[in-house]
Amino acid sequence: MSTDIASTATTSSAATSTSAAATSAAVTAAGRTGSRLSRRGDISVRVLQVLLALAFAIPSAGPKLVGHWSAAETFDRIGWGDWLMYAVGALELAGAVALLIPVLSSAAATGLVGLMIGALVTQLAVFDGQYALTPVVFAVPLVVIAWTRRHHNQELIALVLRRRG
Repeated sequence: MSTDIASTATTSSAATSTSAAATSAAVTAAGRTGSRLSRRGDISVRVLQVLLALAFAIPSAGPKLVGHWSAAETFDRIGWGDWLMYAVGALELAGAVALLIPVLSSAAATGLVGLMIGALVTQLAVFDGQYALTPVVFAVPLVVIAWTRRHHNQELIALVLRRRG
């Protein structure tokens, strides 16, 4: 009889610990996926990333990197020379490519938001706000991408730390 009670207690204890482990795993999995988007939302953000990558790579970075007269004229008005035109073009192209790489997408969107803040300040200070709305129009979807893809930041930090150590 005491053997039955002991085996029942052991079985009950094992079942409780298994149940606790399963609950803990479910809570952990829910915590990981709780901030994720639905399939439709994920696809929508991915389409947004591709469209913004194309917009930054072709009509924005392209003229700056080839030294097109329109881009050169704009940067001459800023007064910082051609080096800034090429630097901004390179940053836009790098950001466009990084938007398409999942682990870099949030960091790229954040960096491009910083670039858009600089563009907004330049538009207001140098060009009297003529096209001040353009950087804002680009910054809003970039903020959405940076926020929805923020879970990739932990993966990126882990990759960097793994390479260092």
